[in-house]
Amino acid sequence: MNTQNVKNHARMHPIYHYVLSLLVIVGLIASIVNLFRSEDTLSAVILVVMALAMAITFALVRVYPLKAQDRAIRAEENLRYYVLTGKLFDSRLTPGQIVALRFAPDEEFPALAERAAAEGLKSKEIKQAIVNWKADYYRI
Repeated sequence: MNTQNVKNHARMHPIYHYVLSLLVIVGLIASIVNLFRSEDTLSAVILVVMALAMAITFALVRVYPLKAQDRAIRAEENLRYYVLTGKLFDSRLTPGQIVALRFAPDEEFPALAERAAAEGLKSKEIKQAIVNWKADYYRI
């Protein structure tokens, strides 16, 4: 496995991100086209509803685990910050900032967390500010 850094840390699951997403989009488009071309309106509407349900499910299958994982990361990083500084995170830190901070090693973490809160750094800016990247291979 390649060493993780700011340029290659995003995780893509080919079957989900490429195959399934394409199937969901094609299915939704095809069902809408079928709605306008079909003589059997009821069946066509049912297909569109099913395709919409599939698209919503596709999105939620990705969003829900990430939200749960973000909560776990927030708790882990708040504990790490407390162990290193004796204080809890600044309340100005957003969930996105905290998730980005997880890549900072202990030596850079407290100062970068304080800078992120004070300057309102975006996730991308936090990741780019990290000198010695701490890999996270467990993110979904």
